[in-house]
Amino acid sequence: MTGTVVVGVDGSPTARKAAEAARDLAAALGATLHVVSAFDGDRTERFGSGSDKWLVSDADKAEHVARTVADTLGGDIRITYSAASGRPADAIIREAIRKEARVIVVGNRRMHGIGRVLGSVANSVAHNAPCDVYIANTYDAD
Repeated sequence: MTGTVVVGVDGSPTARKAAEAARDLAAALGATLHVVSAFDGDRTERFGSGSDKWLVSDADKAEHVARTVADTLGGDIRITYSAASGRPADAIIREAIRKEARVIVVGNRRMHGIGRVLGSVANSVAHNAPCDVYIANTYDAD
């Protein structure tokens, strides 16, 4: 199989474990791995020291998270990354549609107990995905 495997990350240990599972799945399938980090809104903060000024936005932070995870996954596969605006589940699904993904990988964080009742990213993705969904066991990542 060729195509793309999409995984959402937020910098947490559980998201990292899901990304590692996505990397392994992409390698086994001969697919590209696309790492995406969501951001809600686009607040911009200004930082400066003397005449040096920096602008840091939510989009920049999300892209940094995605790039950092992508850069550290290694392996013999093609890995791309991006930041996507919106709630995490919605952003992952939009990226999967944009990339014509064959599989989305999400962790199973908050899929039991009260989180299951209130919802989770994995639950929302599983119910609305345009492709197959692989739910990685991430319980021991915290």
